[in-house]
Amino acid sequence: MEKKELQRIHLIATGGSIMHNLALALHDKGLHVTGSDDEIFEPAKSRLAAAGLLPAQEGWFPEKINASIDAVILGMHARPDNPELLRAQELNIPIYSFPEFIYEQSKDKQRVVIGGSHGKTSITSIIMHVLKHLNRKFDYAVGAQLEGFDRMVKLTEDAPVIIIEGDEYLSDPIKRIPKFHLYHHHIAVISGISWDHINVFPNPEVYREQFRIFAEMTPKAGTLIYNQDDEQVQLVSVPRNPADINYVGYGVHEHSIRNGKTILHTKKEDDVAIQLFGEHNLRNINAAKEVCKKIGVKASDFYEALKSFKGAAKRLEKLGENAGTVVYKDFAHAPSKVKATTEAVKKQYPDRQLVAALELHTFSSLNKAFLPQYAGALDLADEPILYFNPKTIEHKRMEMLTEEELKAAFQNPRLKVFTDSEALQQHLTGRNWSQTNLLLMSSGNYNNLNLEALTNAVL
Repeated sequence: MEKKELQRIHLIATGGSIMHNLALALHDKGLHVTGSDDEIFEPAKSRLAAAGLLPAQEGWFPEKINASIDAVILGMHARPDNPELLRAQELNIPIYSFPEFIYEQSKDKQRVVIGGSHGKTSITSIIMHVLKHLNRKFDYAVGAQLEGFDRMVKLTEDAPVIIIEGDEYLSDPIKRIPKFHLYHHHIAVISGISWDHINVFPNPEVYREQFRIFAEMTPKAGTLIYNQDDEQVQLVSVPRNPADINYVGYGVHEHSIRNGKTILHTKKEDDVAIQLFGEHNLRNINAAKEVCKKIGVKASDFYEALKSFKGAAKRLEKLGENAGTVVYKDFAHAPSKVKATTEAVKKQYPDRQLVAALELHTFSSLNKAFLPQYAGALDLADEPILYFNPKTIEHKRMEMLTEEELKAAFQNPRLKVFTDSEALQQHLTGRNWSQTNLLLMSSGNYNNLNLEALTNAVL
């Protein structure tokens, strides 16, 4: 089916973070959009309502599905026995997962897909920031709300290129294929491979295999840009057909740190002071630079745009600072991200103490079989802290964790473990913060801890 024919589209699980953004993007494009979900939270609720796309009632209504609908887009949150899905199957209406639909809408464009266990949101957002700075036309699909962009998805008829954050997680509840296998990239990035999603990929080999398939999907005359310092990436990115494919390895950008500021050294330009820091970000910058070079951005324009880039949302977000203390919050939760983020803050402020508080919140991070992956992740923190909510473990129907097990898994006897967010808050506000930084790492919210009040108390 040609994309031009798709006029009436129904989204099953329209309240999801990326799905509601797709609904808004299609509405912006002038298509007739409907949707359903059994629960819709903020900010999706208000944003859908403002566009007139909020379902009148929460729940699944098979009567919404009829022959006038050109396509159904199925969110990962729906179940295989969803009544609306069953009705669409009965009527033989084309059913797409999110990535399949993005591909369908971008068949005529150059597709850039950023993959990797860590760094993909940051790399994608740097590229998007640069292209926007240069007033270049481009479409995009990214997994986080980025500063300067009011949507996470943009689809137009005339943009020549689309920048896609390529998640390795499953596409939908029926086909269960990693999303990044479905975009059919021309230019791909693999930023790093570090086993994650234990509930889907039971061991590191199965997980790594998904990246090998992704790398092998690079077409003739296509480009694979890869982190040459990552052993796991090297295993899947070794040039098999260098005559057909352009392989580009990258490492850490040349730089120095002066008074807590990172300065990039470039071959032809003057030194460039940037707002990002940490080795992982200096790799991300190089990956983004290689992509931009491939799509016709000059190095001088890239560096000029980079000066005003503040960082991806939820990545080393500065909550506050004074003369001797900075408070950062980061979305880090996977072992490699926790290690990289802790190391980044410690190296940026080598003369200060570092208190690093990690919340275990995801299925993988609370799984006893997976926990040893965190060995050494918090070693560079002067005071390493772990927090988890026992109710989250009960809710996920998992085995309860003990302090001894956590210290053994992290291989860190200095670890302080909290299971009560109020006790954690009292501990943090009660200590001396002279020449000491606080790093909060979580994909959750420490059981609704008021981070603004905590930051004010620390500073």
